[in-house]
Amino acid sequence: MQQVYNFAAGPAVLPQPVLKQIQAEFLSYRGSGMSVTEISHRSSLFQELYHDAEQTLRQLMGLPDNYRILFLQGGGSLQFYMLPLNIALKRQVAYVDTGHWSQKAVAEAQKLPGMQVDIVASSKASGYTTIPTVPNLTKDYDYVHITTNNTIEGTAFDQLPVVNSTLVADMSSNILAQNYPFEKFGVIYAGAQKNIAPAGLTLVIIRDDLLGQVDNLPAMLDYTLQAKKDSAYNTPPVFDIYAAGLVFHWLQDRGGIAGIEKINRAKAGILYDYLDQSKLFKAPVAKAARSLTNVPFVTGDAAIDAAFVAAADEAGFKNLKGHRLVGGMRASLYNALPIDAVTALVDFMEKFEKGAGK
Repeated sequence: MQQVYNFAAGPAVLPQPVLKQIQAEFLSYRGSGMSVTEISHRSSLFQELYHDAEQTLRQLMGLPDNYRILFLQGGGSLQFYMLPLNIALKRQVAYVDTGHWSQKAVAEAQKLPGMQVDIVASSKASGYTTIPTVPNLTKDYDYVHITTNNTIEGTAFDQLPVVNSTLVADMSSNILAQNYPFEKFGVIYAGAQKNIAPAGLTLVIIRDDLLGQVDNLPAMLDYTLQAKKDSAYNTPPVFDIYAAGLVFHWLQDRGGIAGIEKINRAKAGILYDYLDQSKLFKAPVAKAARSLTNVPFVTGDAAIDAAFVAAADEAGFKNLKGHRLVGGMRASLYNALPIDAVTALVDFMEKFEKGAGK
């Protein structure tokens, strides 16, 4: 059987040991005679896996006790609106524009009545190939929002900006892949389908002092109510929380976030080193801004790009086609992608390059 490597940007590759454990337990979770997809979210079986996932994530991220972890639904896209709805009391918020997803977040925040949304830094002038410097901000903002990693553009914050307001982040595509000082954030949110679990789960991590600020919100959009109900105001995504917990333990076994970041830097380094010396392929992103998890690359010729994607797919390198907004190719190197996948991809690219030069 042909070896398949999945470079999808999301839903993305999951760790093989986790998938095997899910397979082994699927028909009878912990000897209960019931699948994990069948157990009640009110049952002791679920309560145990829920609290285990929560505590393991807290340990991985080194979160102090004054942070709440919520397992919600609706993806990062719902958080674009839910975030300002809950914590933008002064109706003055700041966003750092680093591409498509930060623009989506801005557009949703602007829908709230009376909301003043300021773009305080942008990498638009560079074609979103850099990370902008955030200036000293004198306005009293409710929060400053960043997107730590940009899946489409292939850029990421290596160092966090220093701001006087509450720092919040969409961390959907590099959560648990890069070790930030998480205690510097007031809110972190992330869709789980890149590094944590199948699609359908959204993590929200929020500091206690940001809860309870707004009354009479719609129940499903109320952080405070969701925290009070342990993310179970309605039926939570049981299977996804179960899978997430397994992934958290898998990460612990690999040295936590620091350990997996070391592996991720090695994976990204292999691909970037090749791209920097290649005469056919190139990485358009400035070196200082390069993402560890999403690596776009191009040849400069759309026909050659298409031929490469087709040949790679046939050879077992799946989902390398770039996002429709930018074209080219993109290799997503999430936590669960083995380093062998990257070395095999580079070997294939070298052979393709030699063939293209004939």
